[in-house]
Amino acid sequence: MADNEYVRGHSTARPAGRWAMTLLIAAAAGPATATAATIEARVRSDDGPVTNAVVHATRTDGESLPRPAQPEAVMDQVGREFAPHVLPVLAGTSVRFPNSDDTRHHVYSFSDAKTFELQLYHGETARPVTFGEPGVVTLGCNIHDWMLGYILVLDTPAFARTGDNGTGRIADLPPGEYRVEVWHPRLVDGTSPQPRTITVDDGATATLRFDIELSPPRDRGQRGFGGQEDESLEEAFER
Repeated sequence: MADNEYVRGHSTARPAGRWAMTLLIAAAAGPATATAATIEARVRSDDGPVTNAVVHATRTDGESLPRPAQPEAVMDQVGREFAPHVLPVLAGTSVRFPNSDDTRHHVYSFSDAKTFELQLYHGETARPVTFGEPGVVTLGCNIHDWMLGYILVLDTPAFARTGDNGTGRIADLPPGEYRVEVWHPRLVDGTSPQPRTITVDDGATATLRFDIELSPPRDRGQRGFGGQEDESLEEAFER
């Protein structure tokens, strides 16, 4: 006799005790609930895992993902470097630029995606800056020429920055098919690798790998927009 016939009341199909156990298990399980999906991307170059790569995803069906009402982020200045070196944000994000150093900085950008200037300051005195247009924003400091940072403004809230192990995890996604891309400031010729399409199931983690080619990192004396550090100018603003 089929199970569905038993459910309709043919109690001779199974012992009463087993029927009671079935009811108990069903009651404990309750209705099915949806769980979030995760995309895990591993980014590598010839030198090994790549840190500060940005992995971002969009749905292939064009459906929008939930966005925070008032996104905020922080780009600090620590040890006369931008921290983090790469900051991914959603378009419309307000970014604060605290200066945690004991010397003043003068932050600016000439990038098409956002041109702005925060004149000499330290502490929390600089005004927040809103980044409304997708694109790459390159940051510099007028006082410390080697300081170089990047803000990648994205039109998707689904992104992650890779850590020292070269892995970025985009969590809390609705299940479905996604187009996944990766960006890094030292990509050779500025060209991102071919996007990948991946399907992630409810409650599952989909894993993929990107192999990218990077240009050699510049040393501290070569970085920035103004070439070598002007030590006399730095000393003038040290206090």
